[in-house]
Amino acid sequence: MLVPFLIMLREGIEAALIVGIIASYLRQTGRGEWMPAVWIGVFLAGALALFVGGGLEMVSAEFPQKQQELFEGLVGLLAVIILSSMVFWMRKVARSIKHELHVSLDAALAGSKNQTYALIGMVFFAVAREGLETVFFLLAVFQQSEGVGAPLGALLGLLLAIGVGIAIYKGSMRLNLSRFFRWTGLFILVVAAGILANSVQALHEAGLWNHFQTVVFDISATLPMDGPTGSVLAGMFGYQDAPTISTLTVYLVYLIGALVLFFLPHAPVVSLPTKPAHLPSSSVTNK
Repeated sequence: MLVPFLIMLREGIEAALIVGIIASYLRQTGRGEWMPAVWIGVFLAGALALFVGGGLEMVSAEFPQKQQELFEGLVGLLAVIILSSMVFWMRKVARSIKHELHVSLDAALAGSKNQTYALIGMVFFAVAREGLETVFFLLAVFQQSEGVGAPLGALLGLLLAIGVGIAIYKGSMRLNLSRFFRWTGLFILVVAAGILANSVQALHEAGLWNHFQTVVFDISATLPMDGPTGSVLAGMFGYQDAPTISTLTVYLVYLIGALVLFFLPHAPVVSLPTKPAHLPSSSVTNK
């Protein structure tokens, strides 16, 4: 329950931050009449995420056992790729995202034709990215969890994210977004390592990966996966009480590599100034 809650909270705040930046900029520049187009873009992005998630879940339910294991493994691998890219992308552009959104918004409204569709499309793609990232992650988590805990955690995270987004937009709440994304990003990398290990195990059960299946250690008698503590660790971090060489290796290699990259200092993104519009010679006054 905690993992989907935190991921949905992070992704929800990220999406709310994007919408809030756009809404604030429209209001500050006297273009508040464009807000209906913003909400249309948000609605379409949310509908796409629900459609993709619901469709994949319904289709996978009809698969035979081995095909379900294959689907679980592939979704898990895709979720790891998406989660990793999301964490490092946000770490790279966190300081410049506001400027980039302002530039994109000005570009969408600069033309004389189809401004509404351009704005809807801009908001749609910005929010849909967050929504689809969340969908694939939640699919991977739901397939490795049982009961209503995971869906309930995701719902609570979404509701809290909406509340936080509204509070930030109205100025009644201040949140250190840099620190928030940093710590949740670190948590996501640990979770992604567990998803990757479970995906390799699912590919083995699907018959596609049968190498390095020797069990490294077995602590199922001490900390079984189906026990209270083991089930929590398995749901949060992909804990396995009898990991094989392949699952333990991919877990450690991914986690160590990701943490090294995460803590390496990175150069800030420098946004190039926009080229000023060319002024005709008649508009220049010599003094």
